[in-house]
Amino acid sequence: MEPILQVKNLTMDFGGLRAIDNVDLEVNQGEIVALIGPNGAGKTTFFNCVTGIYSPTMGDIMISADTSGSVTPDTPKRINGLKPNRITELGLARTFQNIRLFANMSVLENVMIGRHCRSNANIAGAVFRNKKTRNEEEEIINTSYQLLKDVGLEQFANELSKNLPYGAQRRLEIARALATDPFLLFLDEPAAGMNPLETKELDDLIKKIQLEKRISILLIEHDMRLVMSISERIYVVDYGKRIAHGAPEEIRNNPKVIKAYLGEDADA
Repeated sequence: MEPILQVKNLTMDFGGLRAIDNVDLEVNQGEIVALIGPNGAGKTTFFNCVTGIYSPTMGDIMISADTSGSVTPDTPKRINGLKPNRITELGLARTFQNIRLFANMSVLENVMIGRHCRSNANIAGAVFRNKKTRNEEEEIINTSYQLLKDVGLEQFANELSKNLPYGAQRRLEIARALATDPFLLFLDEPAAGMNPLETKELDDLIKKIQLEKRISILLIEHDMRLVMSISERIYVVDYGKRIAHGAPEEIRNNPKVIKAYLGEDADA
């Protein structure tokens, strides 16, 4: 498999605090990769650097795929410091640890907003409602509705998003991210606050996205059952440093990982 994301020596300082310290990470085409670690380890800061919310202090963030998902290993693109909207246009999409939906818009409208970066309508088209604009609007509606079907929310299309159950709001946020046509999807604690049934449904949904849409996934998650069941590789960070990397079984038995999570020596 070819890497579509390569992060090398990523470092992020906030004044005198180093939140990320020379972290390396790769995601290959078609993989599900997890980034785990205790609270405050720097996981969301890492996501924020890669997706353009922060401009990292040092390091390189390189993508080797185009918006169609085709791997381009000979022409990697450095995306450090690009704005979030530009990162999204290049094919990277994300969800957030705290749900960020448009509460007073319908479920369908929330997904339609995600299509904005793939639309070509201009002011003239919006004013004069030409055929091209009408066709594009119809495509946005149809694509958005199909995405709701994909995540099991089509029956709520006309409901306000704020009225959805918590687990359904999580799935809606994933559908909105998918509406941007990403080749790499970042999920920031997607199972947070979910009950066991909702977590199982999420597990199935993430696998479905990987297999049917051929999208690579990088997720932050504290639910270790979910992480171990769906991840092909796992990176572990603690105090901003990478302390382990490997297959789920390797990580499960790694003394450094056990110490980081338990706060004690593995053999104590």
